[in-house]
Amino acid sequence: MAITILDCYTDEPAGLGVPPYIGTYPRYIAGYFMSEKKQSVNYLTIDDLRLHILYAGRRTKDDIKTKIKTYNLTNHNVDDVLSNTTDLIIILGVHTPGKYLSAVPGTIREITSLLKNIKCRKILTGPAIVGTQVEGGRFAEKSHLSEQFDEIKAFDFNYEEIADYSVQGAYIINQIDDLRLAEIETSKGCSRTVGCSFCTEPIKNKPCFRDQEDIIAEIKALKAVGIDHFRLGKQSCFYSYKGGDPAEIEKLLKPIAVLNPKTLHIDNVNPARVTEEITKLIVKYCTSGNIAAFGVESFDPVVCEKNNLNTRPEIVHKAVKILNEIGGERGENGLPKFLPGINILMGLIAESKQTFQINYDWLKKFLDEDLLIRRINIRKVVPFEGTMLHEKAGNKFLRKNKKHYFSFRRKIREEIDHEFLKKLTPVGTVLKDVRMEVHDGNTTFGRQIGTYPLIVGVKGRYELGKFYDVEVIGHMLRSIIAELATNK
Repeated sequence: MAITILDCYTDEPAGLGVPPYIGTYPRYIAGYFMSEKKQSVNYLTIDDLRLHILYAGRRTKDDIKTKIKTYNLTNHNVDDVLSNTTDLIIILGVHTPGKYLSAVPGTIREITSLLKNIKCRKILTGPAIVGTQVEGGRFAEKSHLSEQFDEIKAFDFNYEEIADYSVQGAYIINQIDDLRLAEIETSKGCSRTVGCSFCTEPIKNKPCFRDQEDIIAEIKALKAVGIDHFRLGKQSCFYSYKGGDPAEIEKLLKPIAVLNPKTLHIDNVNPARVTEEITKLIVKYCTSGNIAAFGVESFDPVVCEKNNLNTRPEIVHKAVKILNEIGGERGENGLPKFLPGINILMGLIAESKQTFQINYDWLKKFLDEDLLIRRINIRKVVPFEGTMLHEKAGNKFLRKNKKHYFSFRRKIREEIDHEFLKKLTPVGTVLKDVRMEVHDGNTTFGRQIGTYPLIVGVKGRYELGKFYDVEVIGHMLRSIIAELATNK
């Protein structure tokens, strides 16, 4: 039996596996086969498959624009791997659709088409078991509607198993020639008894926390194969780790910091759990440019109540102030050490025309108070089966308020985002270690490595994959215009 993992990339409320991130699913599954079956596996990406099927394995020149659908390749001869594969494990699923600079996640429809002539046993796993959708505001694609898969399997490992598999599976990194940032899991499920109306995390998992020793062992194993960038991102709220005990959180962060990773960031945070003590620990042990992604979703009190959201506007305001006061100092990479990000969802139960004005007013309040928000994500919700939103409203409010979405998003981008960005990175700011990722005409776009990094556009075609220090010379609505920094 020859096993191949096909990574079509994952993005869900708790966990990201879209390049340059490498998610937990392929590493755990590879570790399972190594530990339990004493068998190594091959690792391919959907980019490999697209290039193999659609372009006969021949890379075309990026004369004008980098082709991001075939950008993230492994070091395999894909034809040899597929011709010898008996079991293909397909990891797929997007629950929180986003825009990606240098990757395109796969869909059920796409993978069904690409695999139709591949002769092997096909097993689907990942978030797509619940459903998947790469575009906000639409209902999910259903995995069981495709006849392409011989089996749909969860590969649902407990933390005792993951302690072993996460270490054993680190070797698949050797099959990738490009840089990766490893998404590290700290917990499953949601600590709230009843979760937010739209979230799939409570459906998939009961609350459970990994031991610090297991997480540290995984990071050591990943460092041994060349990973030096990490995000403690696969959890519903980092501040809630092991009950939100600061001593337990320091027992996690301090030993990781001792390993001296180039990047150590976090992701999801419930603003209601933010404290000064834990914030100080994060600033002390993590690297600069870090962001706490606040799952605010809406500042409208009626929407908060009807969707059982995890926080309220006044609590968010307090949490934003705490992070600004403790994490606002500019760090080594040129960005503040630790700032909040805010997620806004459109299409929630009870959303009204007034909701958009309330959301705008609160974001404008942060701006007027000279508080920094590192980034604002605005997206349309996907109603997944099994969630309260799906059962009570479906896409009712998405349809009802569709006419307001574009103007609201544009207003936020022009009047809020742009102003935050100018405060965050004034002209003359030097951002260090910006990694160039894609070409678009005579402009090269890059990012620093980390959680929600700023996109930087530099005039000229620079070598992709190489790091540069850049100096800010202007601002777009959500990105930076820069030039290569010179010693002054």
